[in-house]
Amino acid sequence: MRILHINAINEEKSTGRICKELSTVANQAGHESVVAYATGPDSESGIRIGSSFDQKRHAFLSRLTGKQGYASKGATEELIRRLEANPPDVVHLHNLHSNYIHLETLLTWLAETDTPTVLTLHDCWFYTGKCTHYTSSGCDRWQYGCGNCPRLALDNPSWGLDRTAQMWQDKKMWFQAIPRLAVIGVSDWITTEARFSFLGQASIIRRIYNWIDTDIFRPRDTALLRRRLGLTNRFVLLGVASSWDDSKGLSKWIDLAERLPDATILLVGAMPDIALPKTIIHIPSTNRPEELAEYYALADVFLNLSEEESFGKVTAEAMACGTPAIVLDGTANPELVPDSCGSVVSGSHPALLVDAIERIKRDGKASYTEACVSHAHQAFRMERRIADYLNVYQELMNQKGRDSLWHSHSSPSSSPSTMERTI
Repeated sequence: MRILHINAINEEKSTGRICKELSTVANQAGHESVVAYATGPDSESGIRIGSSFDQKRHAFLSRLTGKQGYASKGATEELIRRLEANPPDVVHLHNLHSNYIHLETLLTWLAETDTPTVLTLHDCWFYTGKCTHYTSSGCDRWQYGCGNCPRLALDNPSWGLDRTAQMWQDKKMWFQAIPRLAVIGVSDWITTEARFSFLGQASIIRRIYNWIDTDIFRPRDTALLRRRLGLTNRFVLLGVASSWDDSKGLSKWIDLAERLPDATILLVGAMPDIALPKTIIHIPSTNRPEELAEYYALADVFLNLSEEESFGKVTAEAMACGTPAIVLDGTANPELVPDSCGSVVSGSHPALLVDAIERIKRDGKASYTEACVSHAHQAFRMERRIADYLNVYQELMNQKGRDSLWHSHSSPSSSPSTMERTI
């Protein structure tokens, strides 16, 4: 089959790596998989959408009008002309909220051509007016229509106009017009949320965890790296984010540095221009998975202090490298970390985090490593999870000739993959 992935970025960051790995495994299995993208390095078989000027114009119009995904019409029409010249059997939608796609043009074409369409919920944007997350705002408007948005200046910001009700209605209309649509959540948490949204009656809706390349993310000897960083015999706490702010728990990390002066904290990712405590070492962002795996393997404990995670790939990567994880009890965090692999902290009070860290320090990292690696291989092994996607593609293709299945899909309990707990 010919598979087209559409994503904001090619090969880099979390979703870029996911598309690249999906394509690599699919191509090895005899399929043809191509990625269409707006930014990132060019690839020989990929399709670049639009230009940097077009994306900047789209971003400006989005802020000015309050409507995100309503520009880049010419770039999207050019993409469709290329698709019509060599039609895909399946289109897989990833991150569309980066100012490069005209949603109506793309989604209407998918509906009118009855193209099997998969969308992966890397965050909540597909079923909200505009926001990528909403739990910290305590908002449930996405269930019945958005409007009066409490996050107007966040996520995809507006300079004042609240068009979230219209965007929610438009998304509902455009997605529900696609006859063969599969909605894939990357965790049980977001899959359950989607069932309460306008996507909840898609012909296929199930959870497929994100995966880890366990050939890269694995335990390893990091003695040389520890010496280079001056961390020999130091107890090391690690955090990883594409960029650091309070939504990723930066203020909590700074507080921990004050409470645990005998520990060294490594924070990997883009950092705002602020003064950090002396016990925090900042490591710039890296697009090299092998480098990232070394930091995971070096750490004694990995902490994910974000309160909003659709999956938490950094947590899974850390465990694959043999490092126990501590996460907060919210969104997708707790389902990733069993007791044998670390700790789930109820509430974000600093004393609770310190207790969890001290407990792992007393137990010793080595007492968790085998369980962490085993769990990562069981739940997040790349070949298994990509095989799950290939099965979904085939299921959608087999629906050809039917009427829209939006109101006739199987119930969660009758689908063995929907809420799969043990893989």
